[in-house]
Amino acid sequence: MPESMLAPTIQTNPDTVLPVYPEFSVDLIDSSMIGKPTVIPVHKAHPFVAFGTPKPSLLETRILSQPTTIIRQATLDMAKVVDFAKDKPSSATRVCYTGDSGAGKSHLLQQTIQHCYAQKWIIISVPRAFATVNSTTPHTYDLRTRTYLQPEFAYQTLQRILTVNQAQLSTLSSRQAYELEKLTIPAGSSLTDLVQEGINDSASAPTVLDALMTELQAQEQHPVLLAIDDFQALFARTLYLDPHFMPIQSYHLSMPRLLMQFASGQRSFGRGAVFGALTTTNSQFPISNDVHLALDLDEDASQRWASPYDKHHKPMQEYLKGILPLHIPTGMTPTEAAGLFEIWMGRNALFSDANDALFLSKYTDSNGNPRNFVWNGLLRSLEGSPLVIDRRKPYPQYNLA
Repeated sequence: MPESMLAPTIQTNPDTVLPVYPEFSVDLIDSSMIGKPTVIPVHKAHPFVAFGTPKPSLLETRILSQPTTIIRQATLDMAKVVDFAKDKPSSATRVCYTGDSGAGKSHLLQQTIQHCYAQKWIIISVPRAFATVNSTTPHTYDLRTRTYLQPEFAYQTLQRILTVNQAQLSTLSSRQAYELEKLTIPAGSSLTDLVQEGINDSASAPTVLDALMTELQAQEQHPVLLAIDDFQALFARTLYLDPHFMPIQSYHLSMPRLLMQFASGQRSFGRGAVFGALTTTNSQFPISNDVHLALDLDEDASQRWASPYDKHHKPMQEYLKGILPLHIPTGMTPTEAAGLFEIWMGRNALFSDANDALFLSKYTDSNGNPRNFVWNGLLRSLEGSPLVIDRRKPYPQYNLA
């Protein structure tokens, strides 16, 4: 993603005085802070800038000029899971956030990333997992592994991993030698040098990325977080085609296969966790029957109704074994909604005046759903007068009333 899209320059009114909120940190995740607004300070090497964020979060950041969030009860639950996972292998903590559309699954995943980043974890984030299966990057067949490699995607992933985790990777050394096409990386080399070789030669990027993950499996000095948004896309039909124009299964593609191996526990970091978040609004990669059954999803929440005629895909079921679904409540409590309301009114993002009547009407209309509360509630106040068409003219002119 271009840097201009990741770090937009926001122009603000110099006369506007914006409220100052505390930074989202480990110390603030407490029951007394539920509903309180916090900000996430970002910089060039921050995971939100290097790896990117889901599109709705990016749009909200552009409006608010800074990533802003509130502490919810789900945030406290997430922190407990992270604390449990920091000294255990990632195979023991494999969590997928589930819930209704707009409940805040992706937002909670971003809070998870920030929470781990503040504690000096090694962060590997895939904010748009559908990009690994939608045929937007080249793929080549590898006779050695009998899978399809995605060198361009692996190259971009290595760049982002190095940008975010350079301090941690510089303290780790490889435990074995790795043979690449053009050179051999000896044992004892710094992991930053290993990653740099994959960046210098994009053709070897998939091999280097796999070697890096192998090294992170062996070390226990730093916990590792693997965060995957659009998690259900890994288990859906891909848009990649083989030479016979047949769809390629996701576990035959190098990037989805790598993510699925850690999500399933077939491969495990020495310390760390794997967190995923489902997206129910992606019509191109909807929740499959296998994901629906493995995570025991509610049919209304997943917007998918199981049929006795649906086929089960055994390889997919193997990759989904042992993943713990963590349900996000559908609606916010009034305290949480008040904190979200304070953020948008305090940042002068709305046209209407802040009052109790506006808050209660939008909260009631949205039933406490965070996405509906903001996008279909508060931001609707930015709409102007209805458009008027002058039908007397051959080409109707649209003028504001």
